[in-house]
Amino acid sequence: MGIVRLGHCLLGVALLAGCGGGSNSGSQVGTSPPGGPPSGGSDSGCTGSCATATSFLTTADVGKIIAQAAQEASAQSLPATIAVVDRVGNVLAVYRMSGANALVRIGTDRGVVGGLEGLIVPSELAAVSKAITGAYLSSEGNAFSTRTASQIVQEHLNPRERNAPAGPLFGVQFSQLPCSDFSRQLADSAGGVGTGPGPHRSPLGLSADPGGFPLYKNGVPVGGIGVAADADYTLDPKIDDRDRDMDEYIAWAGTFGFGAPVDRRGDVITIDGKNFRYTDVEFSRLALDPANAPGYANLAPASGSLINVPGYYANSAGILSGTAFGQDQSGIRADTGDYPGLDAFVIADGAGNNRFAPQAGTDGSGALTENEVRVIMQEALRVANRARAQIRRPLSTQARVSVSIVDTNGQPLAIARTRDAPVFGTEVSLQKARTAMFNSGAYAANDQLTAPAPTSLMTPAAADYLSDVVDLEAGTVALEVVATRPFADTLARVRSFLGLPGAFADGAFAFTDRAGGNMARPFYPDGIDGAPPGPFSHPIDQWSPFQVGQQLDLVYNRLALSVAAYLQQAGLSVSLAGTPLPALPVDLPRTCTGIPRIANGIQIFPGSVPIYRGSTLVGGIGVSGDGVDQDDMVSFLGLHNAGVVLGTIGNAPAAMRADNLAPSGAHLRYIQCPQAPFIDSNDSNVCEGK
Repeated sequence: MGIVRLGHCLLGVALLAGCGGGSNSGSQVGTSPPGGPPSGGSDSGCTGSCATATSFLTTADVGKIIAQAAQEASAQSLPATIAVVDRVGNVLAVYRMSGANALVRIGTDRGVVGGLEGLIVPSELAAVSKAITGAYLSSEGNAFSTRTASQIVQEHLNPRERNAPAGPLFGVQFSQLPCSDFSRQLADSAGGVGTGPGPHRSPLGLSADPGGFPLYKNGVPVGGIGVAADADYTLDPKIDDRDRDMDEYIAWAGTFGFGAPVDRRGDVITIDGKNFRYTDVEFSRLALDPANAPGYANLAPASGSLINVPGYYANSAGILSGTAFGQDQSGIRADTGDYPGLDAFVIADGAGNNRFAPQAGTDGSGALTENEVRVIMQEALRVANRARAQIRRPLSTQARVSVSIVDTNGQPLAIARTRDAPVFGTEVSLQKARTAMFNSGAYAANDQLTAPAPTSLMTPAAADYLSDVVDLEAGTVALEVVATRPFADTLARVRSFLGLPGAFADGAFAFTDRAGGNMARPFYPDGIDGAPPGPFSHPIDQWSPFQVGQQLDLVYNRLALSVAAYLQQAGLSVSLAGTPLPALPVDLPRTCTGIPRIANGIQIFPGSVPIYRGSTLVGGIGVSGDGVDQDDMVSFLGLHNAGVVLGTIGNAPAAMRADNLAPSGAHLRYIQCPQAPFIDSNDSNVCEGK
């Protein structure tokens, strides 16, 4: 195959990409897909309580899904790599058809250089990431695809709509990362083979490349399918047409018999009066009827085979069955004592233990007590159980969220979920809690300036950008450092922007994720075309979902190590400036930043507040689930209510909150709570004056 240039970060820990209006074959402007419910049914009737011990993908189910997808790929003359996962990210099979692309390219048409732009990644990593995205974004109340993800992470909602704010989950692509200290690696429980309690990491984070869908049985999400067939790992920057995307066609065929109920699909759910996108294809547009696909056992050996994906899936194990969500073996199960009467779920270790039971803070005198942590969590769950979900069906369903509480060391003190909360939000809630705590502390500047390098692969100063060359025939990857982005430059920009020489070193102001996110957009104020960028972002002509600024810079070094380890496990020799890298273990140290306080990276969309004892910062609470305004409310109001109960902790004093700051004449936002948010009352302005 010769030499293939990979761009930056070794093999590309890209999370979403943008490359025109779809992977291939152009667009069909003005057309709409024919009707007809997907095979999951027209009405699930499920509201979060349908999952049982029998709600999982069997080996026969997985084989059928692969065979249906492979039939469509053959009919389209485009062999594919097909991945199937369960609801918590266990990889159940990865099947590569003969002649399928071994590599795919990440890139946008924006002309942006640097970051994760222009990377070449193994197709199996792309396929697994798409499958996990479809599974993690979906629930009994809402089904979202990687096409949906594309819509909600760009600089405008909708993309290319002028003077519209950024997508509501702007930045979510940098979650579920392979270096996370929260997301599980398969080796945790099964030595790299088989299945184990999740949630599991995604090799490329969350994906926005069309070709990933959730899988359902009887109205219950049980996993996801992801396909990488064409040569691009992309997103769709133009959503007012319909693309003929072959990855999506092939994955859609695989969902036959396992599709989301039509009344739960993203395209019947609105946000800000706009419908989400779910798919640009329906079954009537496929080349062949998936109902007539041969069984997996009838696939000819020459047509393809299961492949090994080191650290994620061992083909020697054959096709695996999934775990049943809500059962201890899945890693998410019902609470049995810490949060009585709240219908809470916790993160389990597979042996009956809660991984994140309430505990006291680790940060010395004045730390949060175990009782304070428990009460904060209980009050947050109470608010969530009363709140009306923003993006869930049926209407007036309670919000389903994940909640994390941390101390000022970044130590998780408690993590819990309400029933049927989407899986992605668990990791994200921890990122949000840590981000609010981190940005509000007097240590934020120094922690970034002194972040250690993971190995000699990177310099200590910053997230270096690498260029690399892969020679598949020789089995080598050659790397060299080509540029750096010192955090000192970012710190200087944000201090100048705020007019505060001591910002992020004096702890004078409390920052939520909404406030920090305001400064991480390529426009300030958010969405106003022609406005300058926030100090944590690149200017719009240098920005893409692969080159966002500080959020990526913080995790870049450790993502590179994770990918280098995968390359080595795949049998490639990796060198830097001509010197071979030492062998890296499968189970690398669990940190994406080298900064313990933000070990799984930061998040830049709303849903968190810092926790104070008087005017002293003692931690953070983060929430993620069925709407960012609801996330804000659950964190802010839950903490307020806990303060009323306890009398010892609460939200930041009003004078310290970041909405007192008005850079460029526009105030930062602290939180935004929905109007009349509760199912059981008509109360409005519930956060006002608190």
